[in-house]
Amino acid sequence: MSPKDTASSTKSRGTSMFTPGRIAMLVLAVLVLVFIFENTQEVKIRLLIPEVSMPLYLALAAVAVIGAGCGAYFARRKRK
Repeated sequence: MSPKDTASSTKSRGTSMFTPGRIAMLVLAVLVLVFIFENTQEVKIRLLIPEVSMPLYLALAAVAVIGAGCGAYFARRKRK
């Protein structure tokens, strides 16, 4: 194999649409969504002082979005 062949095979492997990491994240995202929408009962949530009554799925979805945002921020910051 020439170096040119090796470089092209590495490049095509790195840009694959379905890497193990992406599949794992997709499965995890589906499980999170199933968990969120299975928990639809009304709950009381207290954050420091105020107490709010809301469906549990909204609270879980909000925490999932905040967690994903924090993860994306730190992943991007680590790359730089």
